[in-house]
Amino acid sequence: MAKINFGGTVEEVIMREEFPLSKAQEVLKEETVAVIGYGVQGPGQALNMKENGVNVIVGQRQNSASWDKAVADGFVPGETLFPIEEAVQKGTIICYLLSDAAQIAVWPQIKPYLTAGKALYFSHGFGVTYKDRTNIIPPADIDVILVAPKGSGTSLRRLFLEGRGLNSSYAIHQDATGRAKDRTIALGIAVGSGYLFETTFEKEVYSDLTGERGSLMGAIQGLFEAQYSVLREKGHTPSEAFNETVEELTQSLMPLVAENGMDWMYANCSTTAQRGALDWKDKFRDAVRPVVEDLYESVATGEEAQRSIDTNSQPDYRIKLEAELEELRSSEMWQAGAAVRQLRPENK
Repeated sequence: MAKINFGGTVEEVIMREEFPLSKAQEVLKEETVAVIGYGVQGPGQALNMKENGVNVIVGQRQNSASWDKAVADGFVPGETLFPIEEAVQKGTIICYLLSDAAQIAVWPQIKPYLTAGKALYFSHGFGVTYKDRTNIIPPADIDVILVAPKGSGTSLRRLFLEGRGLNSSYAIHQDATGRAKDRTIALGIAVGSGYLFETTFEKEVYSDLTGERGSLMGAIQGLFEAQYSVLREKGHTPSEAFNETVEELTQSLMPLVAENGMDWMYANCSTTAQRGALDWKDKFRDAVRPVVEDLYESVATGEEAQRSIDTNSQPDYRIKLEAELEELRSSEMWQAGAAVRQLRPENK
């Protein structure tokens, strides 16, 4: 393992140089990896592993859009694509990549096929961490492991095709075979991780739920809405409000942060921008921190998990979700965004 200094704290990470694909292939050569679910993470992970020489099959509900997508992606019914229970029965490593709500619903069907020596793989610690709410309690004689790519399945696949990698966390909840770590790291490399850092199922889900509701999605949309609406109310046009709120951030500034860090981005902006950003950042931090504290507490107590379970398990969930997304999509801000994107030179 490489020892890396993360801002004063030394952590161990696993790099592809020390655990190359050839080693991953050797570890997995006798395994049949059954990817259960072909929605968000399933396609990217399944295709990356398949193209990395791993024996991959897919388990998915028949007569569904996801089944058809798997077929379109090259998985063959009766050969590499099966109903969920049959795939779990055939697999030696079960990648349980259904949504959290679907994992709860399907668990009673697959548990009988989780026989001794198999590995149960997750990309989210939700089901196991909140076992009192999900009833997902794996048998004691199987490995229970996790590889969580730090991004969407779409990003994982795109970076793989570009010859790059997406960093992932990994965790070992249960090592029944003595091979859990090798299996975990091999899978992490095979799905396309650039490097892997260690965590636990609990820490993964706490940080993940906080991030999704916070700076990754929820908070950033809330900030966008607040700034855009203030600019519009003060007489700025939709194009100007969107450009100054979203477009400049995503197209100009965030790429600089990704390349070299926030300090470097500040150093490469105007002195007026530097001064204003440094003067106002503490006010935003102090205003937002109590909200993040409340959010983390809600995650840690399981309130967020229960809200997710109760809402996402409703039969009309997807209908209500689409209505919420349509409201977002049809808002002036994101309609303005669609027009702005069309003006980008690469889209002309």
